[in-house]
Amino acid sequence: RVSLDNPGRHVFHVVMTVEAERQALDVALPAWNALYQVRDFSYRVRDLHASAHSAQATPLQVEAADKQTWRISTATLPSEPAADDVQIGYAIEWNDPGPFNSQLDAHHAFINLAEILMYIPGRRSEKSEIAFENVPADWKIVSELAAAETADSFTAPTYDALVDAPVEAGKFDEFTFENAGAHFRVVIDADDWNNSNQRRLEEALRRITGYELQLMKGPPFREYTFFFHVGPYAEMGSGGMEHSNSTAIAAATVDRAAATAAHEFFHVWNVKRIRPQSLEPVDYTKEQYTRALWFAEGVTSTYAAYTLERTGLWSKKQFYGDLAYQVCELQSRPARLWQSVEDSSLDAWLEKYDAYDVRDRSISYYNKGQILGVLLDLGIRDATDNRKSLDDVMRRLNDEYAKAGKFYRDSEGIRAVVEEVAGKSFEDFFRRYVSGTDEIPYDDLLAAAGLALTIDSAQGDSPCSVTEIAHSTDRQRRIREGLLRGYTE
Repeated sequence: RVSLDNPGRHVFHVVMTVEAERQALDVALPAWNALYQVRDFSYRVRDLHASAHSAQATPLQVEAADKQTWRISTATLPSEPAADDVQIGYAIEWNDPGPFNSQLDAHHAFINLAEILMYIPGRRSEKSEIAFENVPADWKIVSELAAAETADSFTAPTYDALVDAPVEAGKFDEFTFENAGAHFRVVIDADDWNNSNQRRLEEALRRITGYELQLMKGPPFREYTFFFHVGPYAEMGSGGMEHSNSTAIAAATVDRAAATAAHEFFHVWNVKRIRPQSLEPVDYTKEQYTRALWFAEGVTSTYAAYTLERTGLWSKKQFYGDLAYQVCELQSRPARLWQSVEDSSLDAWLEKYDAYDVRDRSISYYNKGQILGVLLDLGIRDATDNRKSLDDVMRRLNDEYAKAGKFYRDSEGIRAVVEEVAGKSFEDFFRRYVSGTDEIPYDDLLAAAGLALTIDSAQGDSPCSVTEIAHSTDRQRRIREGLLRGYTE
């Protein structure tokens, strides 16, 4: 049970009721969630206490086991654990804006549940129910969880499923739409929201969801919820966070919100279901390392750009401009010569440190991964005379891994599927540009589509440009059009 009483104090009051265990019961709060950063949410916890859930409400001894785990003595309870439950109560403060955090204030509540809800180690597979209490009378609550029998209550088959569904409570706007066999809910907390903004956002979301659902051959969900925080107030916490059946996005404008949605919605497949083995099962206690974020995040950015261009939300010029920007960003970082995109993936846990982001220290797996996604696509199209593409790789990964409940082996698993689709070895590409730090020969790789990269340092803020070669061959034009329109021969 989670109380929203007196939201101006920014404190959630939580009471957790669980079946007792013999002698002792451990309870823990995740050390990380939403970002690849250990943020130690337990430092926000106050007044943790426990008692037997009985008429006597017998207090139970609580002892800290480590910075995020507490041990509750149940030795005084009846010999049969089922004879009594244990209630754990605590308060936890959150007033941080943005999709990666939680916030409770007089305006609204937004909650990433793993940041406020504890779990019993070894029992995360048990069914859970959450009930919100003392909700302000004029507030609504939405979450992509199954409704329970009582108002403002939800159920989930496991703790992991429970905390993978954020919650919005407040006086938000909302609308729904149907698209490609799926139902969509859109929740908007915005400054000066109006019908014009809603029409623009809905049109963009229809195009984005329609295209990506068609690309991936249908929805892996029955319903999906977009949570948007839009307006100048959202800038401090801007960005997007994916969940299995929903996403939370904060942006200053409707256009930025829609562009972010193209990335976050593709995560329905890439990373939430098409998932590296190194991220399974989730370990909430410490860093969880993977070399595959270049694909899970970077290639998702590739598909965000494809979606925006292929649906007409971007022009061809905007697509080329974005690709050129990504190249210039990578080339401006001396660290590209010694940090591979796989190493950047491993080092995601260092991103919370400002000194890590300097140009001679690190590159971004988002940035280089997006470039590699386009170059892989061109390599596959070139090898198959435009009969296959990266789209086929994504669909095969979906069939072979996501739908089968399996997980791929980081970069080697991706390479294996790329080679199956292309019918040739990509060992050299992965060795040099994924696990290695060789300079990318852009002109050689872009030439398959009749594209050329120009870097002119005298151009100031826009020194890079990607342009079409004036005298492209018919084959180059077919591959280029396939890239831009998403078709194969």
